[in-house]
Amino acid sequence: MTSSESARPVQSTFDLRSPSSGEVIAHIPDHGVNEARAAADRAVAAFETWRRTTAYARASLLRTFFDLMLRDEQEIATLIAREMGKPVTEALGEVRYAASFIEWYAEEAKRVFGDIVPSQVPGKRLLVTQEPVGPVYAVTPWNFPAAMATRKIAPALAAGCTVILKPAEQSPLTALKMRDLWTEAGGPPDTFQVITASDPVAITKVMMDDARIRKVTFTGSTEVGRLLAAQAAPTLKRVSLELGGHAPYLIFADADLDQAVQDVVACKFRNAGQTCVCTNRIYVQRAVLEDFTARLTKAVAALKVGDPLDPGTQIGPLVDQQGLEKVKRHVEDALAHGAQAVTGGEAGKGLYFQPTVLTGVTPNMLVMREETFGPVAPLLAFDTEEEAIQAANDTEFGLAAYLWTNDLNRAFRVSERLEYGIIGLNDPVPSTAQAPFGGVKQSGYGREGGPWGLQEYLNIKYLSMTVR
Repeated sequence: MTSSESARPVQSTFDLRSPSSGEVIAHIPDHGVNEARAAADRAVAAFETWRRTTAYARASLLRTFFDLMLRDEQEIATLIAREMGKPVTEALGEVRYAASFIEWYAEEAKRVFGDIVPSQVPGKRLLVTQEPVGPVYAVTPWNFPAAMATRKIAPALAAGCTVILKPAEQSPLTALKMRDLWTEAGGPPDTFQVITASDPVAITKVMMDDARIRKVTFTGSTEVGRLLAAQAAPTLKRVSLELGGHAPYLIFADADLDQAVQDVVACKFRNAGQTCVCTNRIYVQRAVLEDFTARLTKAVAALKVGDPLDPGTQIGPLVDQQGLEKVKRHVEDALAHGAQAVTGGEAGKGLYFQPTVLTGVTPNMLVMREETFGPVAPLLAFDTEEEAIQAANDTEFGLAAYLWTNDLNRAFRVSERLEYGIIGLNDPVPSTAQAPFGGVKQSGYGREGGPWGLQEYLNIKYLSMTVR
């Protein structure tokens, strides 16, 4: 914590509870309107200096930030496990994934190039440069408290923007830790701030109403994304939105079934199914449905449910009661309408839900119409490639989709027709720092990762000069 931050009064705190044990694990500063306005003032003031810092200086700071993230990776993973219930071994993978965005954008900071455009008029020079868009308001969800933050923080800082990060109220500790690491790395005061609150609505309104905040980036629900897009309109802020998903997984009859099962488990059950890109609908070609179901059921039944701080745990708790109730509602609806739970199907103690495989699922069930965000794998049969494509695209969402086939022709045909921003072809975890991440339709717009992610934080300036 910087000296300026330690001097700022905090009027109240809110309790942060472990989703695993229910115990209070921290008291978090509960900021309000006044703190939000002050944070905006500081971000605007810091931007005037930070934007003029050389790209090489920004890159060096980001590289040190990356090194510190890896130095403290176990501590950060433990924070993630404690505050939102992700198994600590999986959380360690998230920390390394999160750090990879810092490393990537440390390198990309030095590659914000311009252009000289040929002129049709003698004596003119046409120059194109790129400049940071301005102070950024970033809002992140609880399910990836490190990675969702660095995908926004790193490119923004690399571009020369200052950042105010508002983490989810369920998982603020990771964000606060990363802010401290940025300070330790030598990051100038107020270039990266974290503002925490039990009720983010008032804080967000301050940021959205402030014309000096030039960019908002949000990961979360489609409903909230629509509200933010509307709130950004009066000040014409740059907006990028990574919203809901309802990912299909198509298993064709020529698939390697053992590998396909392994991949579906990796895709569906990481973070207890609480990821925006995990598969929610698994379509299996009828010829192999029975065999695939038996193998998947065996693999899911073997998943270890337990304390997220235990390195052997594979499935932790749901993040909160609201999340658990949604999973229960989806499973109860499916069972009431004729589905069968071939493994799991019931809630455990506290916020735990058994890893579940559902058969006999039909398209009208809640689990097929809404994003479950839990450890539930519904299986449906299909006969033809055309049928599979139509079923996969029959949703308002378009974030990620997956398929398993050994037929190269089919791989291209199906991938090209799937209406999604990300396709995993025989790959259950396609996300990586150097590639674009984002969706289409009601899954939002804008991209994170790679050079596309950096462009979200840059404005283009054109200079036409007459030389006499």
